[in-house]
Amino acid sequence: MRYPEGAVPEHSMPQDAPSPMARLLRIVAKVEPAEVKAVVISFLYFALLMGSYFIVRPVRDAMGTVYGVSNLQELYTGTFVASFVLAPAYAYLASRIRLSTFLPWVYGFISLTMVSFYVLFQTVEQHQDRWVAALFFVWVSTFNVLIISVFWSLMADTFSRTQAKRLFGFIAAGGTVGTIGGPALAALLVNVVGTNTLMLISAAGFLVTAWLVRLLEQEKRRLGTAGGDAQTTTLDRPLGGHPIEGFTLLFRSPYLLMIALFILLMTTISTIIYFQLGDLITKAFDSREARTQAYAMIDLAVNGTTVFLQLFGTGRIIERFGVTTGLLLNPIIMVFAFLAIVLSPVLLVLGTIQVVRRFAEYAVAKPSREMLFTVVDQESKYKAKNVIDTVVYRFGDVTSAWLSAAVLPCGVAGLAVAGVIMSAVWFPIAYALGRRYEGVRSGELVGEPVSAAAD
Repeated sequence: MRYPEGAVPEHSMPQDAPSPMARLLRIVAKVEPAEVKAVVISFLYFALLMGSYFIVRPVRDAMGTVYGVSNLQELYTGTFVASFVLAPAYAYLASRIRLSTFLPWVYGFISLTMVSFYVLFQTVEQHQDRWVAALFFVWVSTFNVLIISVFWSLMADTFSRTQAKRLFGFIAAGGTVGTIGGPALAALLVNVVGTNTLMLISAAGFLVTAWLVRLLEQEKRRLGTAGGDAQTTTLDRPLGGHPIEGFTLLFRSPYLLMIALFILLMTTISTIIYFQLGDLITKAFDSREARTQAYAMIDLAVNGTTVFLQLFGTGRIIERFGVTTGLLLNPIIMVFAFLAIVLSPVLLVLGTIQVVRRFAEYAVAKPSREMLFTVVDQESKYKAKNVIDTVVYRFGDVTSAWLSAAVLPCGVAGLAVAGVIMSAVWFPIAYALGRRYEGVRSGELVGEPVSAAAD
């Protein structure tokens, strides 16, 4: 039988044949065909977000040395105060503006501030440079945790617990790709275009990120109505409530408080390392550009070693060994790392440890930590999570910053001893949190604000 030109009998047409991209993602990260578009958008979203931030991250770190490493605790105090103010403002806006409108504008607003700082640095007088550097450090240190928190809130509000175990490692690799590209671009261009112009490049990246958020919102809507495993919540509404609801949700939930304690210890230890590294880099390099390059090269080394495990191994590791193992990895590493610093407090050792610590955190611990929020309700995902990721995170920063400043005269080895003690306390907290998360299936979170799509 002959058919009209171009026509094919219906029974002979392939039904939903997977594309090459879908087949590749299936092999790499066990991505189901229906999830491909959402996963690809999420990957690109996180890549551009982190790339845009990491372009100005070494600039921020260099600005901290302009203000003075011995006074960094003052900048951390300012960052904590700014975060404490920003959290209720964020909750207020999220309570009154539809999330589908509000979330893209978070990144649009960051873009506008980068342009504003570019203008400010171009016009500031030399004697005011130190104070403008401090303002820039505080603002970048405030919004960096906010933008990442918003990203992972949207991930936890899009994918279910079971999807997260398969997909979050791969999606996190998108961020790592961005953290490779950002520092590489900064290190390459800083001596060509100058430090200030990097802010304009970052601003353009944040604008494109806002557009990708809109695309992901549309894909979330499709997944939620397709009857699959994804979260079924909607972004076409404001969250309601009051500006301090993130705090009340946090203090009413033992599970969220345990996450907050885990983040607090993690941040405290990270800040101790940051102070040690900043002290050694300041002594080793004289100019702002040289310090910017040093920080950028450390970022590049960290992220270059992380991306392959995230792409090919994180999801399989977490599926095989569980979230508890992922949470325990960093506390174990840091005990041995700080002992190594005590024995040899030099830049090479500390730089290597920073690479190892952040490799373990970004490749396994970070995706594991973000999975903890897939089992709570939508309000907790955006409001309580924001408080944990900003106020609690920065409280850990400011506490350890003042502690580090007090101990720094004793030398890097003195800071390392404090780090060993805190890492030893961190271990049982990580274990208890992981076990509580795994207990969702057995009903141990009865009374908690558990998401309908927890399983």
